Amino acid sequence: MNFALHLPLNSVSFGQVSLHLLREIYRRSLEPCIFTVGNGVDLSSQSIDKEFGEWIQKCISKSLIAHSRKIPTIKLWHLNGSLESFSEKQILLTFYELNDPTPYEQNIARNNTTVLTSKYSQEAFQKKGVSCEYSPLGFDTSNFHKTDKTYFTDGRITFNIVGKLEKRKHHEKMIQAWLKRFGNDKKYFLQCAVYNPFFKDEENNALINKIIGGDKYFNLNFLGFMQRNSIYNDFLNSADIILGMSGGEGWGLPEFHSVGMGKHAVILNAHAYKEWANDKNSILVEPSGKIDAYDGMFFKPNEPFNQGQIFDFNEDEFIHACEKAIERSQENKVNEEGLKIQENFKIERTVDTLLELI
Repeated sequence: MNFALHLPLNSVSFGQVSLHLLREIYRRSLEPCIFTVGNGVDLSSQSIDKEFGEWIQKCISKSLIAHSRKIPTIKLWHLNGSLESFSEKQILLTFYELNDPTPYEQNIARNNTTVLTSKYSQEAFQKKGVSCEYSPLGFDTSNFHKTDKTYFTDGRITFNIVGKLEKRKHHEKMIQAWLKRFGNDKKYFLQCAVYNPFFKDEENNALINKIIGGDKYFNLNFLGFMQRNSIYNDFLNSADIILGMSGGEGWGLPEFHSVGMGKHAVILNAHAYKEWANDKNSILVEPSGKIDAYDGMFFKPNEPFNQGQIFDFNEDEFIHACEKAIERSQENKVNEEGLKIQENFKIERTVDTLLELI
């Protein structure tokens, strides 16, 4: 099968998805041309075996010699940057986070042969008359799995909050609400892996200080950037409950993998979370409405991209859901329904869909 791939090979979420796709394509003994998006190749977060690493390099090296624009390309990237194409036929896999695609975003989508995204994003584009298709992601068994480690011995119930620190993910609102109810209570502990690699250390620290307002909590811990997936896997395993209340997600990989490893969860019942979270594997919180996404950093008004709204939630309902998740955790440490994600969401299905479109 003759095709090309255009994707980022780095340590952030799009790069993680890229490596997951590449592993499955490698397993099928295919050798596409690979073009990289962004600044070079950074596989430092992954454990790459010798043969797989050599295969990646071979596919990259041959691309400028073997590729033709007649050969279809599968691209994984943001809409901003996806008008550019190495082929006449381009299949775009992307993850849109808001609810109101701009004319620029609509035009880019129309100029790709096929756009694959979440059901929520699919509906947002279809309302604008732009055709998109649905494609789920798969659970990454190469990087994420249950461990047999004991992380705490004092009986505490540990909550995790994840994702790059920003308004869209409602970190400030979640943390402050949690601290009002559970702050300085030794029965509960909150771990926050919210370091934003796009900010400087002092900027991350300033945002954290703003959230906690200078107060001290012995049961609150902010963690730095975790370069290795093995370390991040340990972090996800160390919690009893994952909190996912983001106002807009293209999928929600850390929450998805946490629930898939059997962690209990409090999840906002909105956007792409709804693809994999349900009332059996998560405590769902219904949105209270929508608010503008603008934060002055990643989302600014009157820009050609990233315009629209995110979902909001009621703090009391969030805390009530946390209390219900505690009850579930006390009844059974393992979220048995969550483990079903590993069987229900496989990367083979995603790759099948992509290859069928070539």
